Amino acid sequence: MTEKRRSAQSFFESAQDWVDERLHILFPFRQIVFRSEGRVKCLNLTSRRQGAASVALVAMIGWVGFTSGNVFIHEVQLAQKDAQIADVRVAYRSLLGEVADYQKRFSNVVSNLEENHALMIKLAGQNTKLQDDLKSLSVSRKERADVEATRLTMQDDLSSVESQMQSLAERNFTLKDDMSSIESDLQSALTQRNTALFESTQMRRDIKVLENQLVSMEEKENTTVERLTEQTDTFVTSMEKLVELAGLDVEDLMAGDADLVAGQGGPFIEFQADDRPGGRLKTKLQNLENRLAYSESLQAVIKKMPFAVPLHGYYITSTYGKRRDPMNRRWAMHYGLDFGSTAGAPIYVTAPGKVTVAGWNGNFGKMVEVDHGAGIRTRYAHMSKLTVKVGQEVQFGDKIGIIGSTGRSTGNHLHYEVLFRDKGLDPMQLIKAGRYVFKE
Repeated sequence: MTEKRRSAQSFFESAQDWVDERLHILFPFRQIVFRSEGRVKCLNLTSRRQGAASVALVAMIGWVGFTSGNVFIHEVQLAQKDAQIADVRVAYRSLLGEVADYQKRFSNVVSNLEENHALMIKLAGQNTKLQDDLKSLSVSRKERADVEATRLTMQDDLSSVESQMQSLAERNFTLKDDMSSIESDLQSALTQRNTALFESTQMRRDIKVLENQLVSMEEKENTTVERLTEQTDTFVTSMEKLVELAGLDVEDLMAGDADLVAGQGGPFIEFQADDRPGGRLKTKLQNLENRLAYSESLQAVIKKMPFAVPLHGYYITSTYGKRRDPMNRRWAMHYGLDFGSTAGAPIYVTAPGKVTVAGWNGNFGKMVEVDHGAGIRTRYAHMSKLTVKVGQEVQFGDKIGIIGSTGRSTGNHLHYEVLFRDKGLDPMQLIKAGRYVFKE
């Protein structure tokens, strides 16, 4: 039993080592070093912490996508039910039209039967009159001849009347058949109408059940969506506060990022609230999606801001602003921070970007300038050695050179500048804002 436990423990440890190794590859260990009141502090970002943060972000985005998909599916189902009800209504109206046509035909048949009956009564009266005339004829030959001729004529008339009566009888039978067919069609139409009414009632019940389900789902999801929206708003507020601590305006900063600037247009369509079941939840989800998109855009810009210090060990020899020039002791404007450090200390880039200048630059001596996007650039001057080239993409913390005293300089130090749209910023404001970031 002990051997099995040891084997299971060994397997668990090897699996844990394998997971830690993969996490280290995906999320390398990062260490944030900052100096406060003469003391150097470190904040360790382990692979597990970075992995947990990534999993939480992916889970949040997945949940938003899942709830949005459910709302969209229910809307499609409602649209299909509405289309079915419309088809049933069209069929019902068509059946009513056919019933009206059958009633009209039935009225015509009854009218024809009444006319035929009147004609038969009239012919029967004529026949009776002819028979009476035959009895009252004179016995004389002439009269007999006349009577005979009249009789023959009457017989012909009688034959003609009988033919007409036969034709009327046949027509009567045809009308009876038509009436039977009409009655059958009417019965079928009534059956179809009753079926359509039943299906329409059933559909209304199904729609009511779906609406109740949507209302129930909306009540369950509202709390989650509101909580996520509140968390997103809190996160956005903290990032906006960070930008303000750095001395920048959020709108100006985001307007300077070419990746976020996009054209807009289209016709004006006034917004109308959707009061259907699920409509309010859909509106809240849309608002959450907008806030998340804004949060992602703001994060993308903040990642380009240089919050870190370009040296691991340093002391400040000259601050940003008005100062006495170190060469001629006259008052001058200093648009950067001067960091002192040990000889040969490496210099690190404070944010990801692209190298735009790498070489000798007048009074700056050997200098590197990095464009971070969103209108933000950093400069590193008086270096003794450069380790990057123009056009090279650099990541946060990459080594770009060695501290030195080239150009107009009194000794080993790093002249560090931050520019926003070609206007100098106090690097210390961004460094202090960076301490706020690392603290959070």
